[in-house]
Amino acid sequence: MEFCILMKKKKPLFITIEGGEGSGKTTQSLFLKEYFEQKGYEVLLTREPGGTGLAETIRRILLTSNLNIVPLSELFLYEAARAQHIKEVVLPALRSGKAIICDRFTDSTVAYQCYGRKLDLNLINKLNLAASFGLTPTLTIYLDITPAKGLLNKAKGINKKSYGEIGDRFERESIQFHNNVREGYLSQAEKYPNRIKIVKTQKRPEHTQILMRKIVDMVL
Repeated sequence: MEFCILMKKKKPLFITIEGGEGSGKTTQSLFLKEYFEQKGYEVLLTREPGGTGLAETIRRILLTSNLNIVPLSELFLYEAARAQHIKEVVLPALRSGKAIICDRFTDSTVAYQCYGRKLDLNLINKLNLAASFGLTPTLTIYLDITPAKGLLNKAKGINKKSYGEIGDRFERESIQFHNNVREGYLSQAEKYPNRIKIVKTQKRPEHTQILMRKIVDMVL
């Protein structure tokens, strides 16, 4: 008698990595991708804004330091990039059963455009919902770091692993702006404790990754 051994199909996952400037999101996303692949997942690593031709073009506009972009225009650009990204990349990947790791998502918009730019939260929530087509992450990991330390990390070139160009339009904002962004993230984590998990960034990126993997293992 022949036996057919079927591997259990991995459930699709949508995990977002959030954090302020210099928190090491890109480095940790790359580490996490390796971890999922070790566990047998087919992984898509992507980012916002970005992930598609149109969204990457918008990203370059948003991160160009010498452009004066008013907050409302900035918000609409982010949402336009998101709608294209979700429709063209994320939803098809989820339907194919992939695990998706996304560097930034809707929580970034709340933190930066609401708490940082002081735009209306209700408007942002409505636009986030529309541009994401109602998609909610399976898990969000927020990498918490004080803005002063994060910006210092940027200046020193710490967390050098990267898969794209780094702009400095937001890095040049005031320390108060970045403190407000952090407040926004912490507020979101308090509001959605089942989805958003806070990880305090460690001195060594590998130690931060250990903490992240413990959280991920609970979801898997």
